[in-house]
Amino acid sequence: MSETPPPEAERLPAGSRGELQAARLQLLRAAKRRLAIQLPSLDPDLYASTEELDELRRIATAGRGAEIRILLHDPAAALREDHRLIALVQRLPSVLQVRMPIDERDLALGAAWLLTDAGGYLYQPDAKVFQGRASSCDRPAQVPLQLLFDERWERAEPASILQPLGI
Repeated sequence: MSETPPPEAERLPAGSRGELQAARLQLLRAAKRRLAIQLPSLDPDLYASTEELDELRRIATAGRGAEIRILLHDPAAALREDHRLIALVQRLPSVLQVRMPIDERDLALGAAWLLTDAGGYLYQPDAKVFQGRASSCDRPAQVPLQLLFDERWERAEPASILQPLGI
């Protein structure tokens, strides 16, 4: 009986705005049920295209175990700017969870990343610079980012400002 070898790490281009968008969409399409997203800010072109929102909706409605966790430094700005992702967060709050870092060391971190349950990742050391690294499946490179995300998630507070009013 032979085991199926793990998928090989496939590096994805991530050196320009277009390459980052393409890598993000490819990673979202490969994800099954879980995502972790770290964002200092939710820029208008991040997670806002119809294709990206369709993939996020697909993951969020994938059934038992579906979970999309987002660490966002300034959720109030995303709400004020009426970002398209916020409407999805408000429709599916039990699956699309947003927390806001409150610890100074977490707020000082300007990096952005996307981690998938398929082992893929997209990492930008500086979220304001359209350059980073990405892979469709590279768990050894993903693990440190996942550990950092989990630590930060535990220290963060729920972004209650994004909860829809129950009127």
